[in-house]
Amino acid sequence: MNRVMLRAKLHRATVTEADLHYEGSCGIDADLMEAADMREFEQIELYNLHNGERFSTYVIEAPRGTGAISLNGAAARKAQVGDLLIICTYAPMTEDEARRHKPRIVLLGDGNRIAQVRQL
Repeated sequence: MNRVMLRAKLHRATVTEADLHYEGSCGIDADLMEAADMREFEQIELYNLHNGERFSTYVIEAPRGTGAISLNGAAARKAQVGDLLIICTYAPMTEDEARRHKPRIVLLGDGNRIAQVRQL
């Protein structure tokens, strides 16, 4: 049996842009992607701390060092600029892998700057 486990999370990411007319996705600053080990076009789950919305889309790379978190297409209807999000990736794992697995947690501060990176 496989379990689907949390692989990585960006915690308290602030939405910086929302563009309803752009092709759907979530732009994430390349520095944040690297810190959370997220890949372009990887599926992500997003949880909006302001309104309770939960939705999924995929990652596109935003310019490094900008702190950008942009919601595009239909995802732009799920949050407003300034809302706080939790952005997660998950992965299927065997029982043995799940027992050893430690998710990567990236805590963000003002301007979506990295405050701390932890492996739980």
